[in-house]
Amino acid sequence: MTLIQVAEIAVEVDRKNIKNLHLGVYPPDGRVRVAAPTLVDDEAVRLAVISKLSWIRKQIVKYQSQERQSLREYVHNESHYYQGVRYLLSIVETEGKQEVSIKKSKEIILHIHKGATREGCEKLLNEWYRHQLKELIPPLIKKWESVLGVTVSWWGVRKMKTKWGSCNKEKGRILINLELIKKPSHCLDYIVLHEMLHLIEKRHNDRFRNLLTHHMPLWQMYRDELNECPLSHEKW
Repeated sequence: MTLIQVAEIAVEVDRKNIKNLHLGVYPPDGRVRVAAPTLVDDEAVRLAVISKLSWIRKQIVKYQSQERQSLREYVHNESHYYQGVRYLLSIVETEGKQEVSIKKSKEIILHIHKGATREGCEKLLNEWYRHQLKELIPPLIKKWESVLGVTVSWWGVRKMKTKWGSCNKEKGRILINLELIKKPSHCLDYIVLHEMLHLIEKRHNDRFRNLLTHHMPLWQMYRDELNECPLSHEKW
């Protein structure tokens, strides 16, 4: 990894055994990163960045002005989200099995051992989130497999810092970001479709966007909704 300066912007350059140059701007503060083919020199990278300078600056401003959720302390009446709905956290001490339950009154209850740390509470809730997400994904994959005529050979859930999902077209594998369990259900459906469409078209080109529009006409609204969600308090 090398660092070059373009105008006022520091750009991370990561050279890989790839064919094309890829430029991205990432949360939480608008970090600029370029993945470049091994033989592409710094000047070529610099020219590529300059050609996208207006877009890059807009993305940096967007991230730096975006609302951020404060660090979760896992205390009574703290706000947490599940499928796009705000819930209040309730901590209940138990000598039995540690588990999470949810009430229609928009309350998430952590049944946890006395003296549990913040990290312990976070781990318990994240395990519950993971389980819930893994229950929601298979029906969506089955639905879109039937519609698209593709097969997902393997799927998984992972907490990712810069992507809502990813796809390995050659192996037929997709990954879904754990954070999607906190977002509205239509956002999860959009990301599952997005990643499965990469089994047909690898790039984000006109064909890919046309396929998205055909199968989910409101996909741009869902994408914007995800992009406007408050950023988690993370060490990115």
